[in-house]
Amino acid sequence: MAESALFIQSLEKGLAVLQAFRASETMNLREIAQACRITSSSAQRVAYTLEQCGYLKKDPHTKRFRVTVKALGLGYSYLAREPLFQNAHAVLHQLNQECGEIVNLSVPDEGDNMVFVMRVPTSQHIPIYMPVGTRIPMLASSSGRAILAHLPADQLERQLDAARLQRHTPHTTTDAATLRQLVDEAREHRYAYADEEFFQGDVNVAAAILNEDSQPIAAVNISVPKPRWTLERARQDLAPLVIRAARAISKNAA
Repeated sequence: MAESALFIQSLEKGLAVLQAFRASETMNLREIAQACRITSSSAQRVAYTLEQCGYLKKDPHTKRFRVTVKALGLGYSYLAREPLFQNAHAVLHQLNQECGEIVNLSVPDEGDNMVFVMRVPTSQHIPIYMPVGTRIPMLASSSGRAILAHLPADQLERQLDAARLQRHTPHTTTDAATLRQLVDEAREHRYAYADEEFFQGDVNVAAAILNEDSQPIAAVNISVPKPRWTLERARQDLAPLVIRAARAISKNAA
């Protein structure tokens, strides 16, 4: 982490504790210390401070902490003020009306995940519960592969070499050579796809949104269920729609 007199380590620990709750609904002090790799005394001080500030709540019986609704405020300004999301709003809803299926907007985080920031549901089926902020591995999603397809070759290789190839379903692609082929294919066709690679029964196609420097900053995807959709039909019918939507959002973002 940064070595500077301006850097506040206690603030870093507090943010790390809040982030640790992404993986756990509740935690006690020992679990907080382990998750954040801090001492028990530091965990106690940080948890107490966050509780007093209203970001954590402790169960008086179990002594376990959970995040409160106040934590949503930390991301509100990003979601409400980011121009990209304002520009994408109408396009995503129009795309949803055209295809009648779930439409998502996601952005890459600092690691190897895509973070869902907007979601337009469908009335045709009950979708998988994916609240705003849900993270999905880039390599197991069409959105992530669409982003990777627009990276410079050296950056792409570094990201692929450092990626953790985990199996999430029986259909997850975990072979590095095959993943490179899928990314190359996405670059050629201007869209990416994934077939039951993170959620079973879910097929999705995506296209990258580019800024004025032609750098990928987000991706729009359409998610459809099997057996109502096949991968072949999704690629044929939905890929042109998602490419057009991404292009429209990119034009507004430039």
